[in-house]
Amino acid sequence: MKYKVTIDNIQTIDESNTYWSVEDYVNLLGLYGFPDAKSKDIAELRELLFMAISDYEPNEAAVIILTYKLSDELTEGQIDQISNDMLLDKVCEEYPVIKLHARLFHCNQMLHHAFNGKFPNAKALVVKCKITGQEKEVLTKEQFLKIMNNGLAEATLIKRLFDEPMTTEAPFPDAEGIVWELNTVDNENYEMMTSEYWMERNDIIAGEFEGEVLEEA
Repeated sequence: MKYKVTIDNIQTIDESNTYWSVEDYVNLLGLYGFPDAKSKDIAELRELLFMAISDYEPNEAAVIILTYKLSDELTEGQIDQISNDMLLDKVCEEYPVIKLHARLFHCNQMLHHAFNGKFPNAKALVVKCKITGQEKEVLTKEQFLKIMNNGLAEATLIKRLFDEPMTTEAPFPDAEGIVWELNTVDNENYEMMTSEYWMERNDIIAGEFEGEVLEEA
């Protein structure tokens, strides 16, 4: 099935304003030793959390937030290893389990800001676009990436590593981890967030193009 894509906006960000909830901040404050936070103001809670986090050694602080977000996926030993590795490298880009990249990014960036840059600064890409096709169905993450293929430079990492699933009817399960968020209010105007590791601003080389999703025979 063919689609027409019009890129409306591309933005590089180093944190999401919507990822962490009031409940997350309150829970984390408790884990960092401030269990009585009563505020409902995100900005105030964020400031308190940064102060609480900075009372810990960087790797100790990392263990706490990683355990909070990833204990359902990782063992204590894996979390301890990551807490040390992420002081040196962008683990949220390099970790072999792609579906964990988003959570690792959000944890990394919380620590990066709380410790004034002691943790590497990772980036995410937000793309807003209009996608129209023969049917006005909600696109999956897999379909979205396949549709974007024709508007990306050949050197784009996602095209080089996933050429077959991006260009054929082959299934693309890693799309669920590569695309962190995909939102639409009308099944036509989309906002997508991914890691700059997979797709940089300059990788999108066309403002308008046709995309295609090949169906399995």
